[in-house]
Amino acid sequence: MTSTPSTVLGAAPPAQEHTTRQERIRALRDSAYRIRMHALNMGEVQGQGYIGQALGVADVLAVVYKDVLDHRPDEPDWPERDRLLLSIGHYAIALYAALAEAGVLDTEELATYGSDDSRLPMSGMATYTPGMEISGGSLGHGLGIATGMALGLRYRGSDARVYNLLSDGELDEGSTWEAALACAHHRLDNVTAIVDVNALQADGPTAGVLRTEPVTAKWEAFGWHAIRVDGNDVDALVTAFDSLREHRGSPSVLICDTKVGRGVPMLETREKAHFMRVEEHEWQIAREQLTQNHEAGRADGPDGRSDATEGKGPAA
Repeated sequence: MTSTPSTVLGAAPPAQEHTTRQERIRALRDSAYRIRMHALNMGEVQGQGYIGQALGVADVLAVVYKDVLDHRPDEPDWPERDRLLLSIGHYAIALYAALAEAGVLDTEELATYGSDDSRLPMSGMATYTPGMEISGGSLGHGLGIATGMALGLRYRGSDARVYNLLSDGELDEGSTWEAALACAHHRLDNVTAIVDVNALQADGPTAGVLRTEPVTAKWEAFGWHAIRVDGNDVDALVTAFDSLREHRGSPSVLICDTKVGRGVPMLETREKAHFMRVEEHEWQIAREQLTQNHEAGRADGPDGRSDATEGKGPAA
């Protein structure tokens, strides 16, 4: 963890433990808002991209980088750091936004996203970007690398943990399930897989490309401790990660149902949402909608949840 939740001005002062939890959740929701705003600003540089996924997974990344990972922003290669492996290389725009929020990257550098000679290519490259643990592109490799890393850390006697963010589309890959078997076989309880279930792939809705449900039961059958949550509910994410910290004896997976375009109603309803084209005049509208929804959520109550910002069901 690298940040301390900030004090919320104007909040009522209930019991100290409850106040601390409220501040923690609200600070994380503010962080997710900034990650989304960074993603929109980067998307505007190219005029298109994987904006929907970045908006959808922002809450997960905010909690991971600000509340879960043990890392040093000014020393991204610290040997004892926890590792987050992004095997979905096209989610790089989301990770860059999170790395800027965490202090690993300068916010000003985000303006170079996808440009020639930039350290921030459109698909994640470990050789280019501080904090990018592996190169992504062809899907299905992240969990195998996580398994090898976790074994190496165990043999070194390290307490560092390995987290692998993968997509529901990667569950179509046999290599993912081979790695899941190996990870469980070696009882690697220093591994946590985080599956972004946004129900959409390049070829269409995930359920129509290859049915993977019931996802939770499949992971459990492979020997994993599995929890499923609303991936756009910060409070639920914090509770889940707190629980996973205590689990021992097997690898864990957190299955997160998210919504593509989360926080920007105009983009939540886009038909072609996997690789999204946004018109020049729409970027400012998107930023305004994002800010309006975030402020409405903050005003709604101590937990910052409202119908304007919290969905009523799993990802679509």
